[in-house]
Amino acid sequence: MIMLLSIALGGAVGAVSRYGVTLAITGIYGAGFQPLATLLVNAVGSGLMGLCYGLLATGASMNDPMRGVIMVGFLGALTTFSSFALDAAVLFEKGQGGLALGYVLASVAISLISFAVMLWIVKSMATGQ
Repeated sequence: MIMLLSIALGGAVGAVSRYGVTLAITGIYGAGFQPLATLLVNAVGSGLMGLCYGLLATGASMNDPMRGVIMVGFLGALTTFSSFALDAAVLFEKGQGGLALGYVLASVAISLISFAVMLWIVKSMATGQ
């Protein structure tokens, strides 16, 4: 029960944070920049997941409820790819297939690179290299 509550708490904070980023980006740049908000949270969230995973992989301890709050709840809600799929589909339906493809490729590449960089940083720091 504690784990479920931890995930729910983290998920609520992650979802509200994601919504806040979306409001900020679209408020500054306009509704047409919704994909930028999704790209930003996916990249940042993936980097933070890489950081957490790197810490765990190098021996740091994180109890299950804390892992539930941060990794499963908060980051899981912050970086959902359902918005990603919707944004790509909308761009495609608007006849912007090239932009949709670029958005998909950039989202995946930037998120994977962000994860790998943070993982490498944590492991390098842990081994003193």
